[in-house]
Formats: sequence, C-alpha cells, structure tokens
Amino acid sequence: MRQFNMGYHLREGFRSIFTHGLMSFAAVCMILACLIIMGSFSLVAINIDNTLGRYEAENEFIAYIDETLAEDEARALQSKLEAIPNVSSVTFMTAGEALERYTERYTDSETRELFDGMDDSVLRHRYRIHVDDLEQMGETVRQVEAVSGVAKVQWEQAISDGFVALRNVASAVAFILIAMLLVISLFIIANTIKLATFHRREEIAIMKMCGATNWFVRWPFIFEGMLLGLMGAILAFFLQWGIYAVIVQAIDGFGGLQLVAIIPFQTLWTRVAGAFAVTGLVIGAGGSLLAIRKFLQV
Repeated sequence: MRQFNMGYHLREGFRSIFTHGLMSFAAVCMILACLIIMGSFSLVAINIDNTLGRYEAENEFIAYIDETLAEDEARALQSKLEAIPNVSSVTFMTAGEALERYTERYTDSETRELFDGMDDSVLRHRYRIHVDDLEQMGETVRQVEAVSGVAKVQWEQAISDGFVALRNVASAVAFILIAMLLVISLFIIANTIKLATFHRREEIAIMKMCGATNWFVRWPFIFEGMLLGLMGAILAFFLQWGIYAVIVQAIDGFGGLQLVAIIPFQTLWTRVAGAFAVTGLVIGAGGSLLAIRKFLQV
C-alpha cells in the first residue's frame, strides 16, 4: 500500500465524484462562484490598468526652444532629446505651426481677435515629448532642461503624479482583494469537501489501521479535489466570458463611458483560461488536503 499508483488514485477520485454527486455539485458551484468573483476583480483591475496606461501614453510635456535659435538650429536639438533615457518620441513644432494651432483652438470671435495679425516670432519653436515611464518623468524633465538651447519646460507634474499614484493604489487594492478572496475560497472549498468526506471517516480509519500511509489516503481526495476544481474552472471560464461580453456591450451603449479602454476578451482569454485552470486545481487540491487533515489523526 506504500507504492504510489496514480491509476488507482485517479479512479478512486473520479469514482468518488459520482458516488457523492450532490456534494460534488456543491463543491463545483462554490469553486465556480469563487473563480467568477476573483476573475471579475482581476478583469476590472486589468482594464483599469490599461485605461491608465492609455492616458499615461497620451501625457506629454513641452520643451520650449530659446528664441535666439534659428529653425534649423532648433531642429538639430531633436537627436539630443531623443537620446535622453525614458523619452519615447519627440515631435518638433515651429512657432508658425504653434500659432496656427492656437488660432484653430480658439474659434470664438473675441479670442480669435487676439491672434489676428500676430507674428509667429512672438512664439517659440517647441518639442512635444512623450515618455515611456511616467514615474521617471520628473528626472526626464530635468535632463531635458539641461540640454543647451532649451529655454524652459512646461509639464503638469500634479497630473503625472496623480496617474502614478492612482495606478499604484489600484494595483495594490486589486492584489489585496484577490489574495483575500483566494484564501477565503480555499477555506470555503475545504469546508464543503469536509462535509462530503465526513461520513467516510470510518473508511479512512479502517485504511489507516490496515497500514495505509497518510499520503496513500490523501491522493484520491487530492485528485478528486483537482477534478472538481478543473470542472469549476471550465464552467467559470465560459460564464465569465458571457458576463464580460454583456458588460462590454452595456458600456458600448453609453457614450460617456468611452473614456474606459476595454480590452477585448479575445485578447485575454488565454490568460483567463490559464489562471482559472491553475487556481481551480490549487483550490481543489488545497481544499482536499485541509478537509481530510483531521480524519488522518487515527
């Protein structure tokens, strides 16, 4: 009885699922519910992170060039700016283009009069600079300011710091909630499986008295839990897909929610399926180990 026999343990675990059908159904439902809750929180966190990332990518700062530099001299600074670490893109804008943009932006007659007849020499050539990592934006701004020929830099520090803080808080909250739900799910599944194994305590006791090792007794329960976890994961995956599709369709119906950058489920399905399968197997196996721990003390 000390020899590990996977075929035997798998058969026993599979047989037990159907022998105790009602409790197996309850365990699958609990695993399904737990995975749906954790999956929903995870998908919300992923989409929040994606939305913040999109706005971060649109965030930029302006480097104004010294007005004493001619246009060709101002353009020559582009290679120096592009060489600065964390700079993702640099776009040059002449003073004339800047004046034209201001004119297009302010269409009301009173404001537009301010630009009528204005010479572009009153404005500076400039660069629009995007960064890769918003957390390093302050250091990037300082390096840009140090470039000879850059007169000043305009950037919204409060906005960039706000995006960084919001992303960090959202990630921390999501991690804590998912970890808590995982632990709670493990104990819920353990108690559900414990109810299913309670009436088998005499069977376990007899096996122990016949010389069965603890692991010989554990393995059928572990495989049973893993099979239940996998069943729950498969059902949860398709249910999560349906819920996600309904929510995306509802969001698309509201123009005001277009600020949210929703990732298509087709892009996420492999990650969701893998996470559900692994989590279901871990919860099922872990719940089984916790459930039979007391019954092995013979």
